[in-house]
Amino acid sequence: MTSAPPAPRLLGSATGLSCRECGSAYEIGPLYACGECFGPLEVAYDFPTITRATIEAGPTNIWRYKDLLPVPSHVAETKTLDPGWTKLIRADNLAAELGMKRLWVKDDSGNPTHSFKDRVVAVALAAARELGFTVLACPSTGNLANAVAAAAARAGIKSVVMIPADLEQQKILTTAVYAGTLLAVEGNYDDVNRLASELAGEEEDWAFVNVNVRPYYAEGSKTLGYEVAEQLGWRIPPQTVIPIASGSQLTKVDKAYTEFAKLGLVEETPYKIFGAQATGCSPVSVAFKDGRDFVAPVRPDTIAKSLAIGNPADGPYVLDVCRRTGGTVEDVSDDEVVEGMKLLARTEGIFGETAGGVTIATLRKLLATGQLDPDVETVVFNTGDGLKTLDAIAAHVGPTATIKPTMASYRSAGI
Repeated sequence: MTSAPPAPRLLGSATGLSCRECGSAYEIGPLYACGECFGPLEVAYDFPTITRATIEAGPTNIWRYKDLLPVPSHVAETKTLDPGWTKLIRADNLAAELGMKRLWVKDDSGNPTHSFKDRVVAVALAAARELGFTVLACPSTGNLANAVAAAAARAGIKSVVMIPADLEQQKILTTAVYAGTLLAVEGNYDDVNRLASELAGEEEDWAFVNVNVRPYYAEGSKTLGYEVAEQLGWRIPPQTVIPIASGSQLTKVDKAYTEFAKLGLVEETPYKIFGAQATGCSPVSVAFKDGRDFVAPVRPDTIAKSLAIGNPADGPYVLDVCRRTGGTVEDVSDDEVVEGMKLLARTEGIFGETAGGVTIATLRKLLATGQLDPDVETVVFNTGDGLKTLDAIAAHVGPTATIKPTMASYRSAGI
């Protein structure tokens, strides 16, 4: 008598959830906080044999890494926006201007709604479907709103998106166009997030991607780290600079590098991870510089609205990652953010949003202060499209000259 084959797992290689703080284990489900210590939960796995060849044979999107994510085995056949496999651009012009030997920009503005949030939403949607949710929802500083509304439209399900009422108009419009429910809340992101957490306890059919299905959602950021390592020829970059909002992206990129090394997909080499914040919302940077293990909440006041989370959930874990790897966390002023956006556009033809300006400006500051080695290969992240944050640069760029349609007028302009 032969035994029946084991039943397929609900979410692929995912075996359950575990608490980051106390290690308590839970079954797969819509949980995000530990019942024992209230610590955050993350996904536990039993990975199958994974090789470079099996990954390279996959689709040119994040589903090439499906065996490393909490998604069903058939995820590539379901209706998603299929994000990922964005360009890793060798930034020789920017490197020369900054006095660096080799610099790369991971440009995630090439995703379907032009930010890295398409990655995390795709994973959250795949998990939410398997868990029986019928509505995709989120509180958002903008890019997540775009990604949730678009992913829900593609999947043919309802969406409910909540944003601060003073969000950039471009991000409001690029969410509303998908015709889901869009709620503008009078308050900052932390106010919106509190309301969303209350609603998550009331609306049983709603999957709040960054609340009640957050452990699955957050794993989507690992694909950034996977792609960087694969696109570099299966190796981990010695230095990586990453913007901080909740802090989850930075911690998950670190997790991606670690997983690839443990699986033997890359050589286990030392690397440093650096965090970037805007000074007007820099609680993690302040905590790092003060030598603290906790992050004190702040009230955001910066043009970098996509990073304006005053009480970042993963802040303490960012501190752990940066200290463990030998990196740092730095912050830059709004004026420096604008200069960073302009510098990236002028040197590499990449129009990044304010978060990209934060990262480039932080890179420059880290070099100036000697915290980052200019002779060591470095990757920086541009996580969104500058067309979403036009207000930030509207007063700083414009026509070189305004002339009449005559040669005389052209010559007089001194072009």
